[in-house]
Amino acid sequence: MALEKGEKLGLYEILSPIGAGGMGEVYRARDAKLDRVVAIKVLPDAMTRDPERVARFEREAKLLASLNHPNIATIHGFDDANGKRFLAMEYVEGETLAQRLQSGAFAVEDALDIAKQMAEALEAAHEKGVIHRDLKPANVMIRPDGSVKVLDFGLAKAMAEGSGTTDQDPRDSPTITANYTRPGVILGTAAYMSPEQARGRPLDKRTDIWSFGCVLYECLGGSRPFSGETSTDMIARILERDPDWNTLPPSTPASVRTLLHRCLEKHRKDRLRDIGDAVIELRDTISTRSWLQSPSESQVEGRRPRSASRRIASVMVLLIGGLSIGFALSKVSTWNEQAPVVRSSMLPPKNARFISVNEFEG
Repeated sequence: MALEKGEKLGLYEILSPIGAGGMGEVYRARDAKLDRVVAIKVLPDAMTRDPERVARFEREAKLLASLNHPNIATIHGFDDANGKRFLAMEYVEGETLAQRLQSGAFAVEDALDIAKQMAEALEAAHEKGVIHRDLKPANVMIRPDGSVKVLDFGLAKAMAEGSGTTDQDPRDSPTITANYTRPGVILGTAAYMSPEQARGRPLDKRTDIWSFGCVLYECLGGSRPFSGETSTDMIARILERDPDWNTLPPSTPASVRTLLHRCLEKHRKDRLRDIGDAVIELRDTISTRSWLQSPSESQVEGRRPRSASRRIASVMVLLIGGLSIGFALSKVSTWNEQAPVVRSSMLPPKNARFISVNEFEG
């Protein structure tokens, strides 16, 4: 049952609804004790009826609360009131990336900046051993100043733990079970699932790297890399087909195309292994502003453009090498022109007698 404006959950007064999904209902609320606005996520009743599951979720919530990064929305606490279990989280002003994408693709510069911030958030979480498992545009907030906040870190894993299932069970996927009691009912985010997630296999941080690639692709091209009329169609495309790379704008830097290919490898052993490598690549690309080049120039650069400092160093090495060779050749030429010619002759000793051929034969 939805909460009404003015209703209280412990110290929090409900101000307005924000949204709802498989993870629960979200409300804007006021913290009466600290006089601040927060986001309240009320968890589904099916999850909160199991005491062991609640205890595991609470332990997971403590781990999530330890994440301290400017691109990750902070969890303030896990509490219960009026028979409801809920999370109090940082309230982020702005709009979701999903809402922004309704207007189409971003400019390349903006897309890369958003991707870099998402990658930095994932890097910080992965270093703490936290996997998002449900990264999608709806879980990415863009603030008015352009900064990015990633929401719901690790909540999918926390929801699944203690449910009596294992990672091998497809019901663990945050996008497959609608109310945690009806397996096989797929929600609207199947398009961002990794192949191993779609198959219900054990997950690691590379599932986030796949989802990150899907989101970056959509920011650049304006459409999902894997789409279909139904969620089943989407999953089939994820498992069997490659994205249409022609959807990306011609100005997409070669390095970013390569990064996307590596993020969207279907076999995770071939996939980018660490999101920190994506952070480095994006920073490098942004600093060189290589998307401002013509498509032909970008392709000539190769699969991994060098940074400005590397290019300058390479040019200097070639220049110094060329000058050294030229100097050496000029010295050889000058030596050949000025070198003295030495002539010598050897005369036979006095009274030397020469033997003719006839005498020698005789």
